Amino acid sequence: MANAAGLGENEDVQQDRVLSARFYVPESPAEREKLDRVLIRDLIVTASIGVHAHEHLAPQRVRVNLELMVSTRSGNAGDDISRVVSYEDLVNGIKALVSEGHINLVESLAEEIAALCLRDDRAVAVRVRVEKPDVLPDAAGVGVEIERQRPALPPAAVYRLPTAKREADGEPEA
Repeated sequence: MANAAGLGENEDVQQDRVLSARFYVPESPAEREKLDRVLIRDLIVTASIGVHAHEHLAPQRVRVNLELMVSTRSGNAGDDISRVVSYEDLVNGIKALVSEGHINLVESLAEEIAALCLRDDRAVAVRVRVEKPDVLPDAAGVGVEIERQRPALPPAAVYRLPTAKREADGEPEA
């Protein structure tokens, strides 16, 4: 496919643009203005990963990419590391995950990394790509990409919180 300049465009770049267009988009303009993206690109870790017998014998390289959408509702970080999601902490967390023991599937590792990212209350959504770059000689990598969002809470109407009036009226608590 040709771009505006008439030059050919790499299919991976096109695919990334399509995926980016579909990634988490907050509903309101106010929310969109208060999100930052924390990026980790092409992190290479060594992991014991795979379902085949030979993959249990020796660790292999795994490439991790992630894009974490972070709420900045609390305001500007003011050049204070304690007020941002630290990519260094995320990298150290990923390294700790892969050091815990054998993982069968790249899908499992991607889910664990997504869960690690979403533990921070400021994290809204995450896209994680996990690839094994040395598996197929004809491919730069094989793997999976997942997107996860912090679960939305059900509408407040679902909850019937106990109130003095309801208790006085004899209504049972939900």
